[in-house]
Amino acid sequence: MTDQEKAHYYVEDLPIPDTPRPGESPAPWKATRIIGKAVPRVDAYERVSGSAVYPSDVSLPNMLYGAILRCPHPHARVENIDTGRAAKLAGVHAVISARTPAADLAWTYSSRGIRKKSKLFESHCRFEGEAVAAAAAETPYAARDALAAIEVAYSVLPAVSDERTALDQGAPAIHAEGNRVAPPSLYQRGDVTRGLAEADVVLEENYRTECEIHTPMELHGCVANWDGDRLTIWESTQGVFRVQQNVAETLNLPLSKVRIIGHYMGGGFGSKLQAGKYTIIAALLARITGRPVKMILSREETYLAVGNRPPSNMTLKAGVKKDGTLTALDFACTGTGGAYPAGGTSLVDWQVRDLYACPNVRTTCTDVYINAGPSRPFRAPGHPQGSWALEQMLDALAEAIGMDPVDLRLKNIALYSQARDGQPAYTSSGFKDCLQEGARAFGWKQARQQIAATGNRGMIRRGVGMAGGLWVAGGGRPPSTIILKLFSDGSVNLNMGASDLGTGTKTVMALVVAEELGVKPENIQIEHADTGSTQFATPSGGSKTVPTEAPAVRAAAISLKQQLLEIAAQDLAVDPASLSFRAGRIISKTDPAKKIGFTELSGLKKRGVVVGIGYRGPNPENKVTNPFAAQFCEVEVNVGTGEVRIIRFLGAHDSGRVMSRLTYDNQVFGGITMGIGLAMTEARVLDKNHTGKMVNRNWHDYKLPTALDVPPEMVSLPIEPEDTEANTTGAKGLGEPVTIPTAAAVANAVYHATGVRITQTPINPIQLCRLLAERKKEA
Repeated sequence: MTDQEKAHYYVEDLPIPDTPRPGESPAPWKATRIIGKAVPRVDAYERVSGSAVYPSDVSLPNMLYGAILRCPHPHARVENIDTGRAAKLAGVHAVISARTPAADLAWTYSSRGIRKKSKLFESHCRFEGEAVAAAAAETPYAARDALAAIEVAYSVLPAVSDERTALDQGAPAIHAEGNRVAPPSLYQRGDVTRGLAEADVVLEENYRTECEIHTPMELHGCVANWDGDRLTIWESTQGVFRVQQNVAETLNLPLSKVRIIGHYMGGGFGSKLQAGKYTIIAALLARITGRPVKMILSREETYLAVGNRPPSNMTLKAGVKKDGTLTALDFACTGTGGAYPAGGTSLVDWQVRDLYACPNVRTTCTDVYINAGPSRPFRAPGHPQGSWALEQMLDALAEAIGMDPVDLRLKNIALYSQARDGQPAYTSSGFKDCLQEGARAFGWKQARQQIAATGNRGMIRRGVGMAGGLWVAGGGRPPSTIILKLFSDGSVNLNMGASDLGTGTKTVMALVVAEELGVKPENIQIEHADTGSTQFATPSGGSKTVPTEAPAVRAAAISLKQQLLEIAAQDLAVDPASLSFRAGRIISKTDPAKKIGFTELSGLKKRGVVVGIGYRGPNPENKVTNPFAAQFCEVEVNVGTGEVRIIRFLGAHDSGRVMSRLTYDNQVFGGITMGIGLAMTEARVLDKNHTGKMVNRNWHDYKLPTALDVPPEMVSLPIEPEDTEANTTGAKGLGEPVTIPTAAAVANAVYHATGVRITQTPINPIQLCRLLAERKKEA
């Protein structure tokens, strides 16, 4: 290989990490050459130029367009359906409903061991947006015209649209057994009654977070095409193998006959972890018509039928000693996952259980049914809701005993996971550093002192707030299989099944290969997220993708290096243990004159390719890997209008080793922005008094935070504990923890500015003005 070729393929001529012998565990990285740097994404050009092909961009010859007729009522029964007129319309090729034999398929909703059987086209519609029929036509407009021509006779039934009244006597029953999903779940350690009695201060408060909608940029949908008895689906999904399994089970097909492709996707946030009814309906329409069918939902449909973050109603009673020691936490929550089991209270109590050291903790969670669309996992399921309650309570306790909010949290740092069986230790915990270093970088004490010195009595008032958090997962887990190929010209192919949600997964994996082999990331060709050509992977979600896949990628690179050393040792007539890697070359450690380029290796020339296979190893026994966070913000509040402006935000996060600084910071900023939405703008509004229907199912009325709502100054402060036990790369999850404490930090800052504690989201001018007026009357 010439110097020019080497410069094209490889990074600077520095030593590459040592290669362990076969069977040995790799040593943790120390100083890295490319891992942790701010490197542009490997697919940046494709994404910004518009050349990346998302599922919604797929266009096949002779393709039809599908559309789904949805129930317009929150609770109704289909008494009769007539598709005859719709089927005769020009350009319409198929109309299907519950009366179509091929569409008589079971559909199951399940959550935490609770299963409810339904139908693909359910005659008892328990939420607005339930699928009733579908059509395929030459154009999207013709398909919608067909829906309008379908005649459906509904018996409208009484509905429940508020989980707080779902268990009231006389409330309409959504299922035959009633509106309680399961008996309340109870967690307890210690003696809460005794802990409260030992406290110097006991406070109790009610909190509520409203339902949020995922509403990702790219709509949910797919393109389905049959080739004989083989089905290929291009799906906007977070996990192609999960969708493959869902489709194969529903249609009673072998997995080998179902191929799912999902190279790009425009956001999911947990709502695209599984196949939707639209996936199955598209496949049925394609089989019936013998033509490809594109089924992309409308924006309005995504508000009704593909998930949400459940609303949570929480009560927290807490006790603390004068020195700041927490003595008891007593938490209760009622929530809903909608009309079917969907985890309405899943993990809402985890922050209370595990974040702070407390010997006496009790949590009770009650999940109920209402007539609304089933929820789906939403970035850090349950955690932002629990944080909203816990972190505001921590601030209230700190004020009651005259302690700084940061100091109170530092006083109660947990050294192990209290809520898990056996109370395992953390592989690493940077929570203390998140609090201390975050406060220092933000200027926490100085900001509070400056605000106190001004008196903060004018129309425009400032306040600072903070909150902590942890994510229950984020350590990754098997299985993961990676295949790396080094070709005879020195270029590399990376094959993995994981999806890149837009978070930079492909880039991170390319950086791992670059770190181990010295190949420039842009010269690594990546195949991913295709059940027909890549290796099995679990869905990308729960902040487990990087800590799951990266160790397997490193293992594959090491396997490849071990083979190259054996080949080079034969060519150079030396012991493989005496050789080391530099960019594109293998060099003798004792005799620098003995060296050989990758492309000069006789074995590589002869074989044409060297293949390394890597697997994700098991997690450490009796240990748990969790990411931690502390966020700080400053707000400006107009007490005359109730307007809140966030001035600046800082997020200090322990997510282990930073793998790619550019993608890391972007995750932090995106998570904070999403948390601001929960705090200040977002709420599903159901017409509780009359129709029970959702009244703000569009981007105009459902208020997402925009550039005008986020602070002009956002700082990402990585906290990197040297975690040698979590996995071979030292990385932990990032996507979830960055949004967990945000809303509570904003609420605490607003309280610091106004003295008004806002316990229900969103913090909007109407609510704040009302609370300010009530406080003025009380005064």
